[in-house]
Amino acid sequence: MPTLAKEYQWLKQLDLLPKMVTSALESYGVKETQGPGNTPEIMAWATQTGLRSSYNADAIPWCGLFMAYVAKSSGKAFPKDPLWALNWSKFGEDGGQPELGDVLVFVRKGGGHVGLYIGEDSECYHVLGGNQGDAVSITRIDKERLYAVRQPPYNNKPSTAKTYLLSSNGKKSVDEA
Repeated sequence: MPTLAKEYQWLKQLDLLPKMVTSALESYGVKETQGPGNTPEIMAWATQTGLRSSYNADAIPWCGLFMAYVAKSSGKAFPKDPLWALNWSKFGEDGGQPELGDVLVFVRKGGGHVGLYIGEDSECYHVLGGNQGDAVSITRIDKERLYAVRQPPYNNKPSTAKTYLLSSNGKKSVDEA
């Protein structure tokens, strides 16, 4: 696993991360294979989630697939047709102000994008997700693109599931597909 960028190293210092964040970080740095090949890890997520019949190549946008894998490996049910990012607006419970581990759903030209809230700055949410720069990464996404905030169902919500204000360092993502 590649090392988290310096501005996100604080995540390693937290006592108990939300399960979905822990699961997502285990795949941090997985990259899409360019060209005709497929990344074995991404294709394994399709098999492990039971979505293999709908997902047959990593050239297909895979943010929803990654989130389905993260949810399943965290013991959470994912929404119907999870490959469509906007369907994640039906996951869990309606959220208000985003907190660490919440699912954020965004609109983009031609569809949507889904990932996990890590923190925010004045203009962007810092999002841990798949198919961001063709990898599992953390990127900044404009707050104006937010479509829905969904809180995972918790038995015991960790105290680290709260809002984090971060610096606005880093490039802003404009299209995650």
